[in-house]
Amino acid sequence: MTTSNTAATPTVRMWFDPACPWAWMTSRWLMEVEQVRGISVDWQIMSLSVLNEGRDLPEDYAALMRNAWGPVRVLIAAKEAHGDQVVKPLYDALGTRIHPGGRSLREPGQADQIIAEALAEVGLPAELAQAAHTDEHDEALRASHSVGISLVGDQVGTPIVAVDEVAFFGPVVSPAPKGEQAGKLWDGCVLVAGTPGFFELKRSRDVDPIFD
Repeated sequence: MTTSNTAATPTVRMWFDPACPWAWMTSRWLMEVEQVRGISVDWQIMSLSVLNEGRDLPEDYAALMRNAWGPVRVLIAAKEAHGDQVVKPLYDALGTRIHPGGRSLREPGQADQIIAEALAEVGLPAELAQAAHTDEHDEALRASHSVGISLVGDQVGTPIVAVDEVAFFGPVVSPAPKGEQAGKLWDGCVLVAGTPGFFELKRSRDVDPIFD
């Protein structure tokens, strides 16, 4: 009898909010990991606006949370109407404008403009932009958000990464590692997160997100 040493490809999911620059960095890292570790990421939607409901926030951040509803609502509406395959391209189009593009969701009307441009870029109907200003898809948004949060608890935010039955917040990294360095970080994250009783490994951030 012969045996194979080939490990099964893990099921990998990442929850993101396009408003979060650190989730953007993690998503760029995971794209590298897909190349060097042969994984395939299932991109899932969560919401910082949902997470921060009822919390006492500084006004500047509260303004961001009000405007951050739009992109996640449109993402959920697009997923429901056109399938899972549109989530990542639409996230890329939104995030490229918000993060390396430097266009702040805090500015009045900016979210609507970003959404309209992103929908056009990926060839989705312009009417989907209307979802930004209605709670029609909030039940599905909250359900997607709750799945991610249920894996790690509500004391963290985005990104959330799940590898089979192991889930963790992060990694928070800047710049996003490339090539084999991305693979090594992946190996380490899966190792420590999968260790029974392991909860946290952290140090203070001394750089902002570096977009490249």
